Amino acid sequence: QVQLVESGGGLVQPGGSLRLSCAASGSIFLINTMGWYRQAPGKERELVATITRGGTINYADSVKGRFTIARDNAKNTLYLQMNSLKPEDTAVYYCKAFDKYDSWGQGTQVTVSS
Repeated sequence: QVQLVESGGGLVQPGGSLRLSCAASGSIFLINTMGWYRQAPGKERELVATITRGGTINYADSVKGRFTIARDNAKNTLYLQMNSLKPEDTAVYYCKAFDKYDSWGQGTQVTVSS
């Protein structure tokens, strides 16, 4: 089971950008699908984006055109580039490895506010 550690969250103004990273303790090369989720206060955790080993990508409609997911298998790291951030993007962001354990990171807080 890989251990996942997110970083890169913080406070940003509306319209700003952040890049989240998710570092894995082991190889992610054989993990077909990796993804980002988020959970806002009082809401259920929701899917933000997924990426397969072959490069197939899916985004939630709410982030299409603004967020970009990427993975670097050599560095065992998953990324989420977030541009044109909105207050409604405020949430704790989690990365997930769709391995047989469904491994999750501990989350990183993203707050979009002026």
